[in-house]
Amino acid sequence: MSALTHPPSTAGVEATPPGARTKRRPSGRGTGTRRQLTAWLFLVPALVIFGLFAWWPIVRGLLMSFQHNDLVNPPTWVGLDNFRAVFDDPLLGTAVSNTAVFVGLALLIGFPLPIVLASVMSTVRRGAGVYRFLAYLPVVIPPVVAILLWKWFYDPGAGLFNNALGTIGLGPYPWLDSPHSAMFSLVLESTWAGMGGAVLIYLAAMAGIPGELYEAAEMDGASVWRRIWHVMLPQLRPVIGLMLLVQLIGTVQVFTEPYVFTGGGPNNATLTVLLLIFRYAFQDGEYGQAAALTLLMVLVLAALSAVYLRATRSWSKS
Repeated sequence: MSALTHPPSTAGVEATPPGARTKRRPSGRGTGTRRQLTAWLFLVPALVIFGLFAWWPIVRGLLMSFQHNDLVNPPTWVGLDNFRAVFDDPLLGTAVSNTAVFVGLALLIGFPLPIVLASVMSTVRRGAGVYRFLAYLPVVIPPVVAILLWKWFYDPGAGLFNNALGTIGLGPYPWLDSPHSAMFSLVLESTWAGMGGAVLIYLAAMAGIPGELYEAAEMDGASVWRRIWHVMLPQLRPVIGLMLLVQLIGTVQVFTEPYVFTGGGPNNATLTVLLLIFRYAFQDGEYGQAAALTLLMVLVLAALSAVYLRATRSWSKS
């Protein structure tokens, strides 16, 4: 009973003097607010720069497509007149058809070739780094330098290709001077120039395929072709789908090759949509028509991308 009636011992516990204030632990709210303010101070300049150099040109181009603007006098609102002028231009059909031909040839030649090269290089044990360096080397070369080099290769008189073919009794061929071969010549150079990055991406994707799948297929008696078709390609479906979309968008926007190689010739045989936009803006001074055609191309690319992603969604996941 006495143990219950006596108060608990306070030995060793310092008593708080009367009138003294107890220290409270600092709240985390102030620290969190300061951290947020610091983050915003670092983020706001980046957002301003991004908006100034990325979003504002997009908005300016959208407005310019409905204006007559020569970048000197004040712009005037013309509504849909720029779009009507673009559709009335007889060169629009030529540019669209040439771009479609370039896209078709680039996908037919340039899309499967990196997969084939990556498949061969993935089986090489000796000198793999050298082969990868040689495959990626064209990407390192500046595009204009590479095009000027290939322009010398295509020279009908002293070009490398005609001289090499002449040793076996072929040629000479008017690579860039003929409307029938000019576009094909552009596709060859663009395929060589852009193939290295795709090869490395496919090699990285192939390295992630489990080796047990190849071993199981080999134990079942599958040949090399069957292992590629039934093991490797199904595992690469998501990467192949993404690369196909990227290449489709990139080839539709082809500009450097026709501009430097031929300037759109001969007889507008290599005139593309982006080169026509360049002519509207920097040769004719019709910046409104250039912006209108750019907007139309963006809408077409967005529609193609949406249709492609919807059509290949189940295929890439299966």
